[in-house]
Order: sequence, then structure tokens, then C-alpha cells
Amino acid sequence: MNTAAKKILERFEKRFPQFFTAVYIGASDELQNLRQFGFWLLNRAAFQDVELDRPNENGILIVLDVKAKNVAISYGYSLAPYLNEEKTFDALSAGHPSLLQGDYLEALGLIMKRLERLLIKAWRRVQRDPEAALALEGVAPKFRTRSLRRIREGNRLTTGFSRAEQRKGASQ
Repeated sequence: MNTAAKKILERFEKRFPQFFTAVYIGASDELQNLRQFGFWLLNRAAFQDVELDRPNENGILIVLDVKAKNVAISYGYSLAPYLNEEKTFDALSAGHPSLLQGDYLEALGLIMKRLERLLIKAWRRVQRDPEAALALEGVAPKFRTRSLRRIREGNRLTTGFSRAEQRKGASQ
């Protein structure tokens, strides 16, 4: 992987150490649904650069079809309280112009920056009212109970941002 792309992903993982990000880049006429492919890949793959103690449920996978200039985001179950289809579409929209121009590295950077802001805002929402936020996202009751327990026990979403950076990200 390109060193600039690696830096983008490392920056994200430094700010959110409990999550990992991966990018799949391909060119295929056979992929009908990138999001479905990403979901399958995230649930089945063993990612080479990810430590074994970091489960795929903590992953964000960006699938890029360079031939069709199409991109999708899939994410693990532990991100369900923080991300949804609307939020991932918002993140993808940030990189769309660059993607159309074929500047995939810039598109990746813009998508990751938007994801950072969206995760911080969602984390704040969950912190204010965990029960309502988890119910709103349609999290299954069994998972919701486990997630609430983690939140209440202090297993919080670490952002790596200073308070000033968090406020700035929420206002954008």
C-alpha cells in the first residue's frame, strides 16, 4: 500500500485505537454490490496488518472499484451505535469529487476525515443517552446490553483528539 495511504489509515487508528481500517482496491465487472461484498469480506477476512486480538467487528472497510469508480463502506458490529447508512454515505460523499477525478488517495483522505468527525459526534450522542442512542440505531437487544455495559464500565470511544479538536470537529 502507498505510504501516504498508510499514513491516512494510521492517523485514524491513532485517534481511534480500538478500531482498525482497511481498504480493498479492485477493478471488477463482477461486483454487483460493493457494500455486500465489503460486509462479506469484513466478516470473513483475516487482515494481514491487524493484530489477532483486534476483532473484525471493530473494523471499517472501504471497498473501492477503480474501474466503475464506485466506493462503499462496511463496518463491524461494534460500530453500529456510531455509524449507519446515512453517515457512511455522508463520509463517502466527501470524497466523491476526488474519486470521479481518479484521485483515490485524496478521496480516501477526505472520507477518513469525515468519518472521524462523524464518529466523534456519534460518540457524544451515545455518551449523553446510551439507551436511546443504541435503541435508535436498531441495535439488537443482546448486543445493546453488552454495549451499554461497556459504556457504563468506562470502555469509551477514545478519539485521540484534544477537547478543542473535538469541539471543532463537532461544529463542522
